[in-house]
Amino acid sequence: MPNHKDEIEKLSTAMKEAKSKRAYERYQAIYLHLQGYAKEEIATIIGRSKKTVYNYIHAYTQRGLDGLEMKYSPGAPRRLTPEQEKELAWIIEHRLPVDVGFEAKYNRTLAMIAELIQQKWGPTYTLRGTSDILHRLGLSYTKPTYTLANADEEKQKEFVEITFPEVKKLVDGNIVYVLFQDESMIRDYQAIQKTWFIKGKQRIIPTFGKHRGLKLIGTLNDETGEVFCIEEERYDAQTFLRFLQLVLECYPTGKVVMILDHARIHHTKLIQPFLKEAEERLELVFLPPYSPQLNLIEGLWKWLKSDVIYNVFYSSVQEIRKNVQAFIQRINQKPEQTIDRLCVQL
Repeated sequence: MPNHKDEIEKLSTAMKEAKSKRAYERYQAIYLHLQGYAKEEIATIIGRSKKTVYNYIHAYTQRGLDGLEMKYSPGAPRRLTPEQEKELAWIIEHRLPVDVGFEAKYNRTLAMIAELIQQKWGPTYTLRGTSDILHRLGLSYTKPTYTLANADEEKQKEFVEITFPEVKKLVDGNIVYVLFQDESMIRDYQAIQKTWFIKGKQRIIPTFGKHRGLKLIGTLNDETGEVFCIEEERYDAQTFLRFLQLVLECYPTGKVVMILDHARIHHTKLIQPFLKEAEERLELVFLPPYSPQLNLIEGLWKWLKSDVIYNVFYSSVQEIRKNVQAFIQRINQKPEQTIDRLCVQL
């Protein structure tokens, strides 16, 4: 009998690597099944009939993951050569529409790709046919993400491969605690995100149209998963100095290495005498400029917003404060979950 946890991990990997929506759907159905969801619930989540869910489970029971593999019929012969398909995938990955003849067009659509294929190689495809080609080539309809153009990749690589490992080697030796530090403004008007709701309708979130929020400053302990987080009125040198003092009170013995970004308040002259006085207890290690993805506590802020802020109406700052505090208290009760979610990325 296969190990239940191992099977869930295999399904999670298969979902990430699925090359089509239908393949993802099959893996997701079994993933939810092993997580204890009822068949009726799974059918609702994936948008299929209960009979389809039964078929997926039966196929998995009989043959494991192999039973979930998509079977494709040969169908009509391909109208693009392998070389042309490879070139199409390269164009989509490396070129904007404006680069290949679509004047003043920067955002790619299926219709535009179909037109590109027709102009460049001759065959005419429907939107569905174009979509099938893209899925077959391992492409998917995804939301882009930003990266900071001023980031220095060499310095980022040096931090990941040299600086951070050297710091980790000293844990339980000269250094006892490694803390990732950051500030975050939690605003209620950054609240609308996709969510499940009745098909054809939108969930309505009431609002006063005001910009309410909290200014948070915190640390994430890379070893224990412990989060230390406080609210402040403003972000300035005095605030940061007070926060450093509170961190040392929170960790009253042993050396603390704090990893943080290059925000102005982290370099202010006001904190220098304190840093010199506390140099045997506290050391600041700065991330490469423009490298928020290397600061593990950034993931904490995203997690907090997802659980507490998204798609919720708050009539007062006090309500936001109460739920933020409850979130921090909750995750500190199960720090192993925080470690698994945030502390294994470097």
